[in-house]
Amino acid sequence: MKARFDERLEERTRLARDLHDTLLQTIQGMKMVADQANDTIHEPTAKKFAQRISEWSERASREGRAALDSLRNSTTEGNDLAAALRASFENCAINRAISVNISVTGKCREMHPIARDEVYRIGDEAIRNACLHSNGHRIDIELAYDNNLLLRIRDDGRGIDSSILKSGKAGHYGLTGMRERSAHIGAKLEVSSSPEGAEVVLRIPGSAIYKKAPASLVMRLLKLIGRMTKRPLSD
Repeated sequence: MKARFDERLEERTRLARDLHDTLLQTIQGMKMVADQANDTIHEPTAKKFAQRISEWSERASREGRAALDSLRNSTTEGNDLAAALRASFENCAINRAISVNISVTGKCREMHPIARDEVYRIGDEAIRNACLHSNGHRIDIELAYDNNLLLRIRDDGRGIDSSILKSGKAGHYGLTGMRERSAHIGAKLEVSSSPEGAEVVLRIPGSAIYKKAPASLVMRLLKLIGRMTKRPLSD
């Protein structure tokens, strides 16, 4: 599975580079031409079209750079998952009477960026659903680093309709996307609901998400343990 993650990481890096070097440069060129036309054209209708093209080009450039940032973030290994989930909450909780509590247990482990990105996106979807649809006042986020990784997100809202929980909502792919992402990384996703709120639990095998220590470090540790076991006992 990690070999597959490495392939996806290389592909995302290549896509990010190509996006920057080709599409975004072309869009920027379109905007420059539209701006120049807007400055030189005096006929009202044509000038309006030039302004509209410039505005659309600017919007496309912003959206493209957002996509580029997403791809680049996926290739960065040092992202703080808890901080990213908090930022996700803050982005969707603006002007909403809802609070968050985040607890982290265990020592943060180095994670494969592709798997970590999928975990983040599942968590982000769960947080946004709770913010926008639960009518709750509190979200609890639990992140536990152990032999495996556990992410639990629950709210105190009205819960999820059983038909949506089972089959999703027509025209909306949040729950479906969460299930697909969890399957991609070999994780187990559980979504439950009650009148007291909804809960999302994601369990990811350590073998799928944690990066292994370098072989040289492992060998040094084994040699050190070997020397310690051979050392004579003191009187």
